[in-house]
Amino acid sequence: MSLQTVARRYAQALADVVIERREEREVLNEIQSWASMIDGNPQLKEVFANPTVAYEQKQTVLEQLISRTSVRGTTASFLRVLLRNQRLAQLPEIAARFGQVLDERGGVVAAEITTARPIPEELKQTLHDTLASATGRTVRLTFATDENIIGGFVARIGSTIFDGSVDNHLERLGAGLAGN
Repeated sequence: MSLQTVARRYAQALADVVIERREEREVLNEIQSWASMIDGNPQLKEVFANPTVAYEQKQTVLEQLISRTSVRGTTASFLRVLLRNQRLAQLPEIAARFGQVLDERGGVVAAEITTARPIPEELKQTLHDTLASATGRTVRLTFATDENIIGGFVARIGSTIFDGSVDNHLERLGAGLAGN
């Protein structure tokens, strides 16, 4: 079974539980923090991924971490299920998919705007309002910078890309002049 399939199944199951309990954002934040902790600590990830490390040792490590982080019961139970099913090392992928599932179920669309330089708050709000109007959904924006696009912006909503960058216009102009 592919990692994407595994991540989707666990994310959907967790979403079912947290939506029923109305803990979506709290559990999402905790799961993302745990995913960052595991992903950012190669030794910890190795412990949870290595089949030669005894389950009891992994369980002890997990319980110590749970007690130190004071997570909700839902999050702790989910982490224990992942450990029991030998999937805890895959938490970063599961967490990413969990966020997507919650957005889909909540009618939220995620959009990433890339510009050559940071943009003012007023323009961020205008982009937000324009994309919300265009999609008819609630939009969660993230912003990034990339000097290679020279100017303009690139908006990515799911798998759709709106490329209004100067770099893209120059490429199209060059292709047109070359007769392509």
